[in-house]
Amino acid sequence: MMCLALSFGAQAHDEGHEKVTVLENHPMLNAPGKKAMVLTVDYQPGQVSIPHSHSGSAIAYVLEGEVISRVNDGKAITYKAGQTWYEPAGSRHYESRNASASNPAKLLVFILLDDNGDVLTPLPK
Repeated sequence: MMCLALSFGAQAHDEGHEKVTVLENHPMLNAPGKKAMVLTVDYQPGQVSIPHSHSGSAIAYVLEGEVISRVNDGKAITYKAGQTWYEPAGSRHYESRNASASNPAKLLVFILLDDNGDVLTPLPK
């Protein structure tokens, strides 16, 4: 769901990856050692994420368009605007892509992870 080189800004579409924008990044005062993040993921038509895992638990909400997601041993599911899905910490996200070849798609993602945890780790090929 997120691009390979996530920084606390935005990644450009022209790098071949989806654009990830961190909207919020806060330490969890009631859960020492954890942080909460809110970010958006923008997909150009037909754009695909690399297979990856997340060190934290994530909830994705489709703001615009349709996104196909396949997590762990589950089947690929197409989520439309207004729908959500949950990814437990350590999940393997084998497929995350814009379902449309002609329209953009956008996700809002809430993630809770360790202070030093990476938002995403590419899966080995």
